[in-house]
Amino acid sequence: MNVITTTSELAAACETLGSNDYVTVDTEFLRESTFWPQLCVIQLAGPGQAYVIDALAEGLDLAPFFALMAKEDVTKVFHAARQDIEIIYHLGGLIPTPLFDSQVAAMVCGFGDSISYDQLVYKVTGAQLDKSSRFTDWARRPLTRKQLEYAVADVTHLRDCYAFLKANLAEQKRSHWVEDEMKVLLSESTYRTEPAHAWQRLKLRVRKPIELAVMMEVAAWREREAQGRNVPRSRVLKDDAIYEIAAQQPADPESLARLRTIPKGFERSKPAEEILKAVRAALSTPRDKLPKVPKGRQSPDGSAAAVDLLKVLLKLVSENHGVASKVIATVDDLEKIAADDHADVAALQGWRRELFGETALKLKRGEVALAFRDRQIVAIEPAAEREAAE
Repeated sequence: MNVITTTSELAAACETLGSNDYVTVDTEFLRESTFWPQLCVIQLAGPGQAYVIDALAEGLDLAPFFALMAKEDVTKVFHAARQDIEIIYHLGGLIPTPLFDSQVAAMVCGFGDSISYDQLVYKVTGAQLDKSSRFTDWARRPLTRKQLEYAVADVTHLRDCYAFLKANLAEQKRSHWVEDEMKVLLSESTYRTEPAHAWQRLKLRVRKPIELAVMMEVAAWREREAQGRNVPRSRVLKDDAIYEIAAQQPADPESLARLRTIPKGFERSKPAEEILKAVRAALSTPRDKLPKVPKGRQSPDGSAAAVDLLKVLLKLVSENHGVASKVIATVDDLEKIAADDHADVAALQGWRRELFGETALKLKRGEVALAFRDRQIVAIEPAAEREAAE
């Protein structure tokens, strides 16, 4: 195991790893007391090499690591990559490409929905990982031997998982299925936290356009404040307070102080002034410019039963083809298909349509039926059954 604490050591390691066609990557970070994740450790491995990088080492410049992540001739292999990529994107301004997520690949290869890393390693290699260091304080120095062993195992076993999954995908001719799934992870919009969109993280507990306008303004202020101070959103203002402010629309410190979700004395603070300013900005919005409150999708009569049938079909297809059901279609997809044969959903496009979508539409039209035979559910085509009987 190589523990890296200097920029020169990191540059040498990344140069070595950059000569391979792939590198396995993982990170350890803390986020409990900050808005942005605090990167503490980076793990890298290639064929025959493994490194643990102390990202908090004094004077360490991560530029060689970001350069490696940008190399187009080296595949970056992660497991459940989203949070790791978020860190790389915000610190290095890039998304690692080309990208391979072993969790996504495992779902396509029939390992179930969102399999954990240790479960995947066990199923592929038979090794049982010690996960007891997972929630330790990765910012504390020095790192313990047990922490280092845990960290390096997250990328060394990933090499074997990558080789297995890559071969499995090629054998089943499903490599392009995984590439389709990578599009979300490779999109910058996945990692941007735009204050104007912060209200979408909240539960929609408003019924009037003016209430939604207030919620949007206050949520945007909280997002900017949390990012600027690098603290969790809840330390700036709790969600329940935003809901109450949207409903009551306080116009002055006194009315703000009367809200049950506002701490005593908060109304005299600078953040309180900014919240009231946000409320006033929302209240000054012209009536015809107020946002529309999103309405729940109205399902046509009978669609609930259709969704239930589609769920059974999805389970059948998933089991028959060894693909996790959530990769093929989501419940939202099924609801849209039940309501509209031409729904703009992934389940009616590309390989998903061939695997599931076309049969789903036939099921809706009565051209395919579900039956219970030999203790299992099967899909049959009634017309073909009648012709065979005749």
